[in-house]
Amino acid sequence: MTEYVYDFTEGDRGMADLLGNKGANLAEMTRLGLPVPRGFTITTEACRVFLSTGRPPPELEGQLAEHLAALERAAGKRLGQADDPLLVSVRSGARVSMPGMMETILDVGLNDHSVLGLAAMSGREQFAWDSYRRLVQMFGTTVMGVDSALFEETLARIREQHHVPDDSRLDVCDLVRIVETFKDLIAERTGRRFPHPASEQLRQAVLAVFTSWNGERARVYRRREHIPDDLGTAATVQTMVFGNLGRDSGSGVAFTRDPATGAAGMYGDYLPGAQGEDVVSGVRNTLPVQELAALDPVSFAQLRQYMDRLEGHYRDLCDIEFTIERGTLWMLQTRVGKRTAQAAFTLASDMADEGLITSRQALTRVDGEQLAQLMFPRFDTTGTADVLVRGVPASPGAAVGAVVFDSAEAVRRADAGEKVVLVRNETTAADLPGMIAAQAVLTARGGKTSHAAVVARGMGTVCVCGAEDMIVDARARCLVAAGSTVGEGSVVSVDGSEGVVRLGALPLVESDVMRHFDGAVPRDGAARESVRPVHRLMREADAARRLRVRANADTPQDAARARRYGAEGIGLCRTEHMLLGDRRRLVEAVIFARNDAERGAALGALLPLQRADLTGILEAMDGLPVTIRLLDPPLHEFLPDLTELAVRVALRDAAGDSPDAQDTALLAAVTRMHEENPMLGLRGVRLGLVVPGLLAMQVRAIAEAVAERRRAGGSPCAEIMVPLVAAVEELRLVADEVARVLAAVSAESGMDIACPVGTMIELPRAALTAGELARDAEFFSFGTNDLTQTTWGFSRDDVEGAFFPAYLERGVFQASPFETIDRDGVGRLVRIAVAEGRAARPGLEIGVCGEHGGDPASVRFFHEAGLDYVSCSPFRVPVARLEAGRAAVLGGAPAPAAESARDSGSARSAG
Repeated sequence: MTEYVYDFTEGDRGMADLLGNKGANLAEMTRLGLPVPRGFTITTEACRVFLSTGRPPPELEGQLAEHLAALERAAGKRLGQADDPLLVSVRSGARVSMPGMMETILDVGLNDHSVLGLAAMSGREQFAWDSYRRLVQMFGTTVMGVDSALFEETLARIREQHHVPDDSRLDVCDLVRIVETFKDLIAERTGRRFPHPASEQLRQAVLAVFTSWNGERARVYRRREHIPDDLGTAATVQTMVFGNLGRDSGSGVAFTRDPATGAAGMYGDYLPGAQGEDVVSGVRNTLPVQELAALDPVSFAQLRQYMDRLEGHYRDLCDIEFTIERGTLWMLQTRVGKRTAQAAFTLASDMADEGLITSRQALTRVDGEQLAQLMFPRFDTTGTADVLVRGVPASPGAAVGAVVFDSAEAVRRADAGEKVVLVRNETTAADLPGMIAAQAVLTARGGKTSHAAVVARGMGTVCVCGAEDMIVDARARCLVAAGSTVGEGSVVSVDGSEGVVRLGALPLVESDVMRHFDGAVPRDGAARESVRPVHRLMREADAARRLRVRANADTPQDAARARRYGAEGIGLCRTEHMLLGDRRRLVEAVIFARNDAERGAALGALLPLQRADLTGILEAMDGLPVTIRLLDPPLHEFLPDLTELAVRVALRDAAGDSPDAQDTALLAAVTRMHEENPMLGLRGVRLGLVVPGLLAMQVRAIAEAVAERRRAGGSPCAEIMVPLVAAVEELRLVADEVARVLAAVSAESGMDIACPVGTMIELPRAALTAGELARDAEFFSFGTNDLTQTTWGFSRDDVEGAFFPAYLERGVFQASPFETIDRDGVGRLVRIAVAEGRAARPGLEIGVCGEHGGDPASVRFFHEAGLDYVSCSPFRVPVARLEAGRAAVLGGAPAPAAESARDSGSARSAG
């Protein structure tokens, strides 16, 4: 029989796939002997059965009853018994933390009878009815589907009547009235009564946890984070302990280090006389957890001891929830804490310095997306406007956007292309879509452990919380602060690093990390403190990685920048980018030439321009390989627009004017060459073979640039890449032409100009016949943009906005195949080409120059596939360097690498 329920004493943190992150960590704390209230976990496997069949597994009811009975025996009381009830909480807990999942239900087991027993047992009638109120409200919202705003409106109205700031100040009569009002509200909205049997409350709560896995918020979050849909969630049932029993009780959330900056020291929030949900929801402003030392020094000392023990055990930042019940400390949860990008690098570096982890392990604690966040600009605050509000700097970064006051409006405006800042009193799980859509989140209440702060940090979204001097009026759609009323649509600048918000859009300046990569801070010298962790881990990545990193660059300026960022050459120099603008007419002249003389004149005018550009690029990358791709784009990109020409000619004709001879000739030529599908038409190698002289001009420009650099004392390493090859015969024809031109320039210059010729693998046929191509190609480079288009049959320009959102929504793919490599399809073609290419030519150098070369997940795949290098935009070079190092440390055995090519790559490609 399959076991679907595990007691906390039966698991450990290695069982997170089965018990979820929450259940596994509760089991681990229990195993370590920490004071954890007893409980059990219903597995993710039970959830998957429920989701696939619509019913829980048949065995679950009996196993649940068995574990509940054991819990009751240990407590000496039964769930929901009238005189002294056992109460439990029910929480969701997937393998990975998911803010979109069901919120916790506390106090399961209370009803009209057991609430009286709880009051008698505790001696606090107000506490008992407040707990009952919480259960009915949470159950009504999360299990029975009543809009949470309806409950909140009732509470707000009664608070206003009694002039009290929060629910803890309401008396027993008010709470009894609220409970009855809430039960009536549930019946009115759902047609069902709030369940009184404790066992029925528990059953419905567990099934609600399972159902929440496919809730809209959960699916939105999974799509954003690329979390598989088939993991399922566990449900944890735990004996209640109460932080709302008076001033000697309370609840808190603490981190072993600052999750926003990574700084050492205990960080977190504590709320006396409160249950845990009050702390994380942000509905009441909390105290810094350090103030617990004065309120309850014994509990504070125990908490510090447990936190140190957990950080040492997990060897990572730990996020801890705790409750103090009448002076007794209970540990309710721990997990590896979410952190900002800045904190991730600081924590990894500091923990390596402290010996908690190794330097290689530190590299696994950060990733390329976090590095990219640190490279984003920051605000230039010199001479800026006055501060509108100040709050808790919960998630760092700089963001500008229009103020909005609800999630739906944030999504609507973001979908229309507007940048927005979501402003709320506090956020809940219902705000998740708006938080994803927003550039920043600003709340009037809450601290670093509030819902808004934790979710924003996990997503890398700028966040300022607890701006107490700000009044948010969601109904009037405005906020009031610093004597100003700011309406919806007003633009603000949110500085999540300083916890400051200003009116208007502030200018941006380069981040310290970007300046570091750009050479403003010495890369090999003493790095300033703000970039020290990045400097250290980048050096570790460079030492660990096998993959080399090149850049896609088409100008000397981009090439020089890429080299400063650590590029080891250029993997893609697109010559067509040198032939646009004013030069485009010269290309037109080559294509439309009526005879050899006209074509020769146009080519002669293009030659020195292309040579000069290439000379500058080779100079910027002196001594490093520069892969120069021959003309690749579709023919129509170099021709006048057909519609525009036709309209111009038609207008002159309609006006009775004589037709312009040049326009008429151009229209005839463009009409003759028009293609219905130009991306699969006359482009790439086909254009070079069909248009006389074009290929020879480009090769001559490369060869003469090499000669010019060598005369200047340089060491140019030019490689010639032939695009869109589908048949080896195409490559042979080009290679013969290249050899002829190189021989001619060698004779003219008195130098031996020998540039290797390779091909770009961007068609499925090229990948499938790689063994044939490798006999003539001296290197391969995967053009994964076009390889993805031709493998999937997608035109990227047409489909990404047309049906990709629906495909992501319905799970056809987890991420766009143009953003992250499709391992099963495009990736398989890559593996085939690598294996067959190297079988035919041992030591064949192979790289990738599509946009996937800068995508962190794709870089790891290319390491596993055995490529020699990745090439990406200059600004992604540091990201690719870091991810290449991480790939080497994380494992995933690469295919046999081209050792001979790697060892002699620069020398082989030298001109």
